[in-house]
This record gives sequence, C-alpha cells and structure tokens, in this order.
Amino acid sequence: MKSDSLVIIPTYNEKENIRDIINAVLSISEHQFDVLIVDDNSPDGTGAIVDEMIAEQPERIHILKRAGKQGLGTAYIAGFKWALERPYEYIIEMDADFSHPVEKLPEMQAMCATGGADVAVGSRYLTGVNVVNWPMGRMLMSYCASAYVRMITGMKVCDATAGYVCYRREVLQSMNLDAIEFKGYAFQIEMKFTAYCMGFIIKEVPIVFINRVKGTSKMNTSIFFEALWGVIKLRWDSIFNKRRFERKPLPKQLTA
Repeated sequence: MKSDSLVIIPTYNEKENIRDIINAVLSISEHQFDVLIVDDNSPDGTGAIVDEMIAEQPERIHILKRAGKQGLGTAYIAGFKWALERPYEYIIEMDADFSHPVEKLPEMQAMCATGGADVAVGSRYLTGVNVVNWPMGRMLMSYCASAYVRMITGMKVCDATAGYVCYRREVLQSMNLDAIEFKGYAFQIEMKFTAYCMGFIIKEVPIVFINRVKGTSKMNTSIFFEALWGVIKLRWDSIFNKRRFERKPLPKQLTA
C-alpha cells in the first residue's frame, strides 16, 4: 500500500539514533508513514546504515545524500522538493534524536487531514513549558524566542521555533521554496510565517520535548542570533515586499 505521508529527517552524525528512529516511525500502526533521510555526508557512517535499511524496505525508506554540511533549512528544502516530485499529501519535519515524540505522528497527520489545519505544529509551549532535560538557559532562550516572534509578527503560534511540523502538500506547493532565506533556527520561523502570510491555517498539537540522550546537539548562539534579526526582516517584508508571500499556482496533481 502506498503511503500518503512522508517523514523527513535531516541527519549529520546520527549513527547512534538513525536505525532506532526509522524503525520507530515504520512501526506506527495507526497510519503508515514513509521516511526520507536527508544526510549531509555524515563522517560517522549514518548514510551507510540507512543504505542497509533501504535494502530491506526500499518502498518505505529513502535517502537523499548531499555533498556536505549545508544547514538544516537547505536540508528540509531539498526534502520538500523530493516529496513534491512524488504523490505525498502530508509532509512532516522531525529530528533524528527522539526529542520529537514519534507516537504523536498520527495526531499531527490527522490535524492536517481531518482537523482543519494546513500546518500542524508539535508545540512545546501550547500547554505550558513541556521540555525535559534542557539546560535552563537554553529553555529560556527558546521560550523567549517564541514570545518574541509572536510580538514582532503577530502570528498566534505558541512555539514558532518548533521543528516538528506537518504540512499539507498544497502549502509547500504554494511557496517559492527557493526564496526561503534562512538555514538555521530562523528557518522554522520563516516557514511558518510564510504559510501564515499566505492565509494557511496553523494549528498546534501539544507535545513533550525530551532533550537528546545520544549524539551531539547542533544548536549554537549564531543560529539564535540569525533568528533574532531574521524575524525583523520577515516582518518588514510582509509590509513592504508582499509579493514574497504570494501563492504560486498549483501544479497538476501527481498520481501514484
């Protein structure tokens, strides 16, 4: 049976997690999800592990290999373009390190399929602060960043920096993905704000975010400051460069 839902997982040095996270996604019984790994030439052999798994389940596991580490945003853009070349209706961003609860995937997909959302956000802050094992400084930085985004943009999303997101196909088709500017922390804000400006409906699904146990975090202060100034630029463009947020004509629907 062909799946209508694809989970995109960008990776760089995730050998400790990659086999387990793929198996966890494939084992979900409520809804079938395919997996696309976008690997930035991980020197630890992440891509080789995925290749082994593809040999066992080529219909459901896929990999897009890139020449080197090029940033989170460009990894997702490459994954989105790959997905749009195929008949997936629901396209989901998720981290490889189990910080995003895999068991929430059916609820995220259902929010877009039957819950009236065009974009479903796995939200750490919808019902308070639901983050486990983060240093206090990082938690405050993330929470304040989302509050800052709401204040500057007017977008009523509690967790604007969230990286656990489900998009209806039409949302990504309507965007000029080549015009998405930011590569790091601000990428997640830019995607949500672009969808918001285009008139798409964004809803949040509460999750508990658990800090990674295995592997190394890729977060750094330069990524945070990109978001700080990026939000101001996004708001400026929404006022003075509105053509940036115009919907593209939808192409003909692909068939399986």
